[in-house]
Amino acid sequence: MTQRRSDHGYEKDTEADDLEWEDHVMATVASEVRRRRKELRWSAQDLADRCEEIGYPIRRNVIANMESGRRAVLPLVEVMVLAKALRMSPISLIYPVGYVAQVRQLPYEDPQPTWDALQWFTGNSPAEDATDRMLDHFLAHDLELRSALAAVESEDYERWKAKTAPNRIQREAAERALARYADQAANAKHELRRHRDAIREAGGTPPHLPSPLADIDPPDTDPTEENDL
Repeated sequence: MTQRRSDHGYEKDTEADDLEWEDHVMATVASEVRRRRKELRWSAQDLADRCEEIGYPIRRNVIANMESGRRAVLPLVEVMVLAKALRMSPISLIYPVGYVAQVRQLPYEDPQPTWDALQWFTGNSPAEDATDRMLDHFLAHDLELRSALAAVESEDYERWKAKTAPNRIQREAAERALARYADQAANAKHELRRHRDAIREAGGTPPHLPSPLADIDPPDTDPTEENDL
């Protein structure tokens, strides 16, 4: 397959030679930096000034050379700083969903939808041979954390409704809802505790717990070591 450079990445071109995968990735990032910079109506100097404000200067000529394809390397740290300066996430520079339809995920692979590549990169769609179980636990932990917080908040609200109900019918309805949310909260907390235990058993440190869920960890757990990370 052959490709040609465009403002938003690469497109098929039957008259050009294949570009190396590394060049493809760099050009995609550079094109998205240029697109976003123009969207913000910034000059290359404006972007350079913002990088310096962040604390990692990237000179105007370096940015210009990157955008024009004259630069041979693009360090990861610069992708991070450029993303911060451009008010976006680093992943959006590497996989600009909505602006580039397809990207080459790895060398010698055919292009695939940018969204699918982004999901793989972030761990939401792991490779078949992936063994990074810690990431799996953290992703599952995040889902259960959201579920537990929603259930606890709903439980508190229904408890307040039961206490302030003006009549028996509304009070009983609130109490039934309270029982349902209490069960949901208990189940979510159980799953959350299971993932936190698995993280510890694998030698990791579970993420911070918000105060409404502080009772999930056992009493002998040191909150300073985990909750202040």
